[in-house]
Amino acid sequence: MARKLPRLQRVLDAPALFSIAYGEIASSIYFALGIIAFHALGFTPGVMLLTGVLFLLVSLSYAEGTAAIRETGGAATFVRIAFNDLWGFVTGWALFLDYLIVIALSALYVPHYAAAAMFRSVRKPWDVVFGCAVIAGIAAFRLLRNRRIFRFALVIALVDLATQMLLVLLGLALLFSPHALAQGTSLGSNPSWHSIVFALPLAMLAYTGLETVANLSEEVRRPGRDLPRSVFSAIGLVVVLYAAIAVVALSAFPARHGTELGSTWVKAPLMGIVARLRDHLPNVLGVPLQIFVGTSGALILVTAAATSIAGFGRLAYSLGEHGQLPRVFGRLSRRSVIAPQSIVAASLISMTLLVATAAALKHPVFFLASLYSFGVLLAFTAAQLAVIKLRFSHPEKRRPYVVPLTVGRVPLPAVVGAFLTGVVWVLALATHAGARYGGPVWLFAGLVLYVLVRRSRGEGLRERVVSADEHRDLTEAQYSSILVPLKLGPIGEEMVATAVKLAQEAGASVWALHVVRVPMERALEDALADEEEGAAAALAEARLLGADHGVEVEGKTVRARSIGDAIVSQAKELGVDLIVLGSAPKWRRQSRFFSPTVEYVLKKAPCEVLVVAFPQGVLEEEEEPVYAST
Repeated sequence: MARKLPRLQRVLDAPALFSIAYGEIASSIYFALGIIAFHALGFTPGVMLLTGVLFLLVSLSYAEGTAAIRETGGAATFVRIAFNDLWGFVTGWALFLDYLIVIALSALYVPHYAAAAMFRSVRKPWDVVFGCAVIAGIAAFRLLRNRRIFRFALVIALVDLATQMLLVLLGLALLFSPHALAQGTSLGSNPSWHSIVFALPLAMLAYTGLETVANLSEEVRRPGRDLPRSVFSAIGLVVVLYAAIAVVALSAFPARHGTELGSTWVKAPLMGIVARLRDHLPNVLGVPLQIFVGTSGALILVTAAATSIAGFGRLAYSLGEHGQLPRVFGRLSRRSVIAPQSIVAASLISMTLLVATAAALKHPVFFLASLYSFGVLLAFTAAQLAVIKLRFSHPEKRRPYVVPLTVGRVPLPAVVGAFLTGVVWVLALATHAGARYGGPVWLFAGLVLYVLVRRSRGEGLRERVVSADEHRDLTEAQYSSILVPLKLGPIGEEMVATAVKLAQEAGASVWALHVVRVPMERALEDALADEEEGAAAALAEARLLGADHGVEVEGKTVRARSIGDAIVSQAKELGVDLIVLGSAPKWRRQSRFFSPTVEYVLKKAPCEVLVVAFPQGVLEEEEEPVYAST
């Protein structure tokens, strides 16, 4: 048995993961709405809803992949394991581009929302200068302080949700107009079919963040359960809110000959909605509303840039671990968690991207949006193909979550999703110059780097490289349920703590078993009040220890003649994946290495057994560990 030694701590529970998922995915509306409305006009709500459904379809495959492969890296890891290191790198390199664009766009929009909160405006090039300062500030903070992205995730998610719900409620009450939605809209002419096709890939910009959440799979306590629930609930809520916000926005700015959302308010579309709301509100309400939305928008965008830098670093860590980037990126830092080199690289490249596009192009945000669609659609298609391939190449992997509607081993939603994202990717190449030219140039630069790295290491381009703490040809242990028999004394306490720690790392639950051993001269059903009371107290302590570490501990008391037989029987009945036992030092001084109970469980257990043998001189005062009441 071998498993990868954890280097990123499993500390995320369901509420924290939902907060991160919602905050990450919902933040993109602050810059995506104007870009999409510029091309889709009155069909913006429909385009966003359609893209949201496709995004939800893609998330099914991500949920299965992250639950089965508990490593950071997201789609790049799926593809690397399903195919080979070369294709894994191509997927990861495309995702790097998406992270960089989200960082650049988020930082570029921060000054516009911040200025609106102060009833001012900011113009080019000062928004670019301020955006670069935001990126540099985030990088400096991450380099100097060890702050994990989920520390304030719940607060940010609540602020984000409050902002969007407030705009939707006020907008539907004060601005909603079916006539305004249809005004100036004629499918095929205004907007043209070309514009609709052009808008579809751009609409993927409205749903950023799925990769960032997938990158946290190595840090989730129960990825098999918490990841799918958190991601699906967050995406479902975001899709509904996005459609509602788009309806409100088009009611405020009808698409007569274009919409002001895509021109005047393109760099602060939600502030455009606020401006229209203020026409219907007294200043005593309108002024605080503008300050709140502008301030919260700037704060949320700063957070989005910060988490994208963290996502970039986690992806770089995964690629560096497996010989796809220089080794320096595959290391963790006590101060900054991810490698400092990753933070510096993400910051410098995103600033360069922001300055270069702003200096060379008239509409840099449209170029960056089209470039984003190239990377994200490529990654989504590859991720779904990888999940399909893993069903055949790694059928033995435990999959706590499985994509529904499977025919044989083939998940139909993954097939449909891969086809649709592939088609939209082709549309992006056909209609967007940024995707058609910028995307291949970025991939070519990455492949040159990859070839240089592999040659310097003396490894093949498609060769599978394992990280330093992995072992070839051994299956990574996966535990969903652990059984720990309760024992009296210090060793018993250590075993419960060991089981809880393993469960915390693996995202598993714990069964604490107390066996009341009944002597042969007594009937099994005889009253044993003292023993039962001791069992209840021991189980209560085990549950308390589990609660302190965020682990679910279930207790069970059984009566038996043989402790070993009871442990084996309960392991079969409960269907656990691992039994945790302890061995006192005294047994190494005798002819047998383990106690009779441990030897029996090792011979008969239906699952893996972990035996912790304490060294000589440790807990010597304890005789044979008592696994139960006697």
